[in-house]
Amino acid sequence: MSTFTNPVYAGDAPDPQAFRVGDTWYLVHTNAGGRNVPVLTSPDLVTWTPAGDALPALPAWADPGRTWAPEVIALAADRYVMYPTVADRASGRQCVAVAVASRPAGPYTGHGTGPLICQADLGGSIDASPFRDTDGSLYLLWKNDGNAIGVDTWLWAQRLSADGLSLTGEPVRLLKQTEPWEGRVVEGPFLWRQDGRLYLFYAANAYDRAEYAEGYAVCETPLGPCVKAAENPILRSGDGASGPGHASVVEHDGRTWLLYHAWPEGAEGAVDPGRRLWLDEVTWSDGRPAVNGPTAGPQRRP
Repeated sequence: MSTFTNPVYAGDAPDPQAFRVGDTWYLVHTNAGGRNVPVLTSPDLVTWTPAGDALPALPAWADPGRTWAPEVIALAADRYVMYPTVADRASGRQCVAVAVASRPAGPYTGHGTGPLICQADLGGSIDASPFRDTDGSLYLLWKNDGNAIGVDTWLWAQRLSADGLSLTGEPVRLLKQTEPWEGRVVEGPFLWRQDGRLYLFYAANAYDRAEYAEGYAVCETPLGPCVKAAENPILRSGDGASGPGHASVVEHDGRTWLLYHAWPEGAEGAVDPGRRLWLDEVTWSDGRPAVNGPTAGPQRRP
């Protein structure tokens, strides 16, 4: 079949991130269906099959039930590092953990005796996203969970050690909520380099409302400065997808794709069916990304 239709996975798959190992795509997402970090696999980005729990045991210092927005980076053929958000028992806030596995689907095992990042005085730390630049340097992006305590939400960045297990240097603030479409929240950062330029994709507004959407900024370096695009948001509710966002970017056979979650229209915030997985192509013109979606009709397969 030469076409596909969205959603590409009809189950609950919030905050998706995908990466390819060999001929298989792996996707991890926020806790659902009784799993801490559900993992899906696909041969083609379109047909997704559940493949268990990538993080079957939480770190000893974390409480169950709020394991959010995991992302994975492959550092070697037998070394994969995950950065999930977990419920930190000591602070009572959401904080970023780090876990390691020898296989892409896990099982991942927590590293260390506490959180990697936990800005408790800023509401906590969530939505960690690793990035490897063209020179091999590693960075981690995240959001302080300011909306949990009524303060600003910033997207942050900091250098990662070569093994991905610790942070080096000082954290920097990249951007916060400033535009009407963003409401009181920016979150879900994801860095992507295209034709030499560095793009920071991010979601904004309340996650359980149709106003949730995706935008981007252009950054000089992974540590900023970053300038938001005037045309934001570049992905908003439509064609049966409500509140689309918290996206990750992949490249396949020279084409760029956005994986993101969206509620069925009229079911915003509902546990069942939850946030489904959507896939739409990103095209580039004059240094600007355009998302060809949400698209519920047939489109050419990756």
